[in-house]
Amino acid sequence: MGEEVKVFGAWGSPFSSKVELALRLKGVPYDYIEEDLNNKSSLLLQYNPVYKKVPVLLHNGKSIAESIIILEYIEETWKVYPILPQDPYDKAMARFWINFIDGKCSSAIRKVAFCPEEEREKAVEEACECLKTLESALNGKKFFGGDTIGMVDIVALFIAFWLRPFQEIKGLELLSSVKFPNLFKWTDDFVSCSIVTELLPPRDKLVAHIKAHLSK
Repeated sequence: MGEEVKVFGAWGSPFSSKVELALRLKGVPYDYIEEDLNNKSSLLLQYNPVYKKVPVLLHNGKSIAESIIILEYIEETWKVYPILPQDPYDKAMARFWINFIDGKCSSAIRKVAFCPEEEREKAVEEACECLKTLESALNGKKFFGGDTIGMVDIVALFIAFWLRPFQEIKGLELLSSVKFPNLFKWTDDFVSCSIVTELLPPRDKLVAHIKAHLSK
């Protein structure tokens, strides 16, 4: 009897997509359970009683919540296709960028989305500073860790695919090929990988989803 691997997610959530991408890169078969976030299932609430959010990974009856923690668990459980470097220093640096993207960068972009109009200009500046930092971190590499997709790229998936429709809806220019050519090329290279493309939602459907989310 094989392993039980299930992902509770939501199609429009980059957090869910991160977990699915890590499993696919490692060739781990899993069952996907789509959650209605307006009417959360009793199973989701059972498996993530603290945050009551997606994603949740269920592995042989044991549940793990929070996308970064799930990614770490996936990396430690399935050794094929490492998504973190093996060298201790390189691994520490990868974790530094993961923390930066998931923390400061994500917060700055979220602030642009939901801040009052009079604070928008300052919020855009702060978000662009974060993107500028990532532009430098890429330093001409195809992916953040080199030639293959790693955990830093996975955590930055929302920048690669969710950011462009968001900025178009808001009439902003955070990421462009002129301002951040390395980062812009990285987004194209990343989302054009077949294993990533197969996972992503249709762009028009995502645009409608983001519009609805921003209007709440």
